[in-house]
Amino acid sequence: MAEGNHSTVIEFILAGLTDKPELQLPLFLLFLGIYVLTVLGNLGMITLIGLSSHLQTPMYYLLSSLSFIDLCQSTVITPKMLVNFVTEKNTISYAACMTQLYFFIVFAIAECHMLAAMAYDRYVAICNPLLYNVSMSNPVCSGLLVGVYSMGLIGSTAHTACMLRVVFCKTIINHYLCDLFPLLELSCSSTFINEVVVMCLSAFNIFAPVLSIFSSYILIIASILRIRSTEGRAKAFSTCSSHILAVALFFGSLAFIYLKPSSVSSLNHGKVSSVFYTIIVPMLNPLIYSLRNKDVKIALNKTLRQVLYLNLTNCGEQHQEAICIS
Repeated sequence: MAEGNHSTVIEFILAGLTDKPELQLPLFLLFLGIYVLTVLGNLGMITLIGLSSHLQTPMYYLLSSLSFIDLCQSTVITPKMLVNFVTEKNTISYAACMTQLYFFIVFAIAECHMLAAMAYDRYVAICNPLLYNVSMSNPVCSGLLVGVYSMGLIGSTAHTACMLRVVFCKTIINHYLCDLFPLLELSCSSTFINEVVVMCLSAFNIFAPVLSIFSSYILIIASILRIRSTEGRAKAFSTCSSHILAVALFFGSLAFIYLKPSSVSSLNHGKVSSVFYTIIVPMLNPLIYSLRNKDVKIALNKTLRQVLYLNLTNCGEQHQEAICIS
């Protein structure tokens, strides 16, 4: 088939996680539960940080943005995945596939750099606490967020533009979403440029944040070891432990997929890794940052008490009005 400026395929078929009919309903219920927890957890984190004056700091400002990215990332992928579990033919149009690919990459790259920004925030807080308010002022935080989302938009635009030039002659995507390597497997035109762009941008968007994170934590650990009190060391480590766990889960699964040559076997194994960073990690992040963070737990308890007090007050007022009327 001769190369052209547009694809000859008008829709794709998503192979999904499994082709076994008996697993479709259990997987649907499992991922529906995960998605509900993801939405509630991340929306709850965003709302809690917005309502609690105790959490109006750069650290939680960045955490709120991470929750927004996780919520969007999960919403780009999971609803379509759930529909595919309960429909007989798992089709997605060419336009919808390219749209999903674009936003999926935007939020994946943004999360890489957001984790790096959060590591920098912890570095400043622990290594230069006296300069924290200056180094992490509102303009600096805003600049970091603009940079994070800009990297996502630029990287996604480059990947999607390269994908739009590919001519497809196969329709079955060996995945549960429109991802780069599974789509390139369907091409009957040259994918050399796409593969070079994927490897270069993936290496940059993984290694640059990882290098930044490692550098930050090397300096953080060196600073913590100079703290004489055991309590001070424990407190400093506790503020970083949640972030380290989130980084390990996200970058570990991401590197497994995008920093190895594409092949049929790697695509099949890549589905499992993809589930981790596209679906499991967005669910775990709010749990990691809330259960292991004393400030978040205090703010949550305070907010719940205020809500309960307001509800009891409203109920009391309504009861008194009812008595007066009677």
